[in-house]
Amino acid sequence: MQGDPDAASWSPIDTTAWYQARSAVAALRDVLIAAGLAEHFPHLRADVNAFGHGFVELGRTTPEAAHRLAELLAAATTDPT
Repeated sequence: MQGDPDAASWSPIDTTAWYQARSAVAALRDVLIAAGLAEHFPHLRADVNAFGHGFVELGRTTPEAAHRLAELLAAATTDPT
């Protein structure tokens, strides 16, 4: 059955969802590198689930890295006025 999305030849890497997840991971990776946190998120990856939905997995990190990420997010969302 050619063209069947459930066939063994179907690859999640050929989907828009995969490329959207990968793009988001690349953007987050660049920010983590700039913040000096890249090594604290070794499990950062893009994936597609069985339903074809793309997602980003951050994975485990240290409490210190989580606090630093929270500080960066808080600073980015603080109203400067």
